[in-house]
Amino acid sequence: MNKEQPNNPLHGIKLADILEHLVNVYGWEELGVRINIRSFNYEPSIKSSLKFLRRTPWARDKVERLYLRSVNK
Repeated sequence: MNKEQPNNPLHGIKLADILEHLVNVYGWEELGVRINIRSFNYEPSIKSSLKFLRRTPWARDKVERLYLRSVNK
């Protein structure tokens, strides 16, 4: 059964889409300044960043908050 999640603004948005949006808006360098994680600062790629973010809740939370701020400008 598919239930609506009206209080979750990220419902239905894939982490890969969030990351691609942030890279398009800020670029890897600025993203690495805003969220200081290795996968953004050293040889950044979508694949390595997704792997890290899926295993690291605090980093994923920061990425999701930055995404929400960037789309609510």
